[in-house]
Amino acid sequence: MNEIIKHLPFLIPVLAIHWTLAIIALVDLAKRKSVRFNNKFIWVLIIIFVQMFGSVVYFLARGDEE
Repeated sequence: MNEIIKHLPFLIPVLAIHWTLAIIALVDLAKRKSVRFNNKFIWVLIIIFVQMFGSVVYFLARGDEE
């Protein structure tokens, strides 16, 4: 437990960035009519379960702006 408390000042910003990216990605996904690979549910799973990298992958692979 002491190790977690010791690293907490470093973990809080990382978690804040992770959740911010995930929320922005999910809002962007909800606003889009179509996405690459035409399956929004798969993108939701990727964004949520692949942690910070899922949001980055979504932003890189989301396709053209509408």
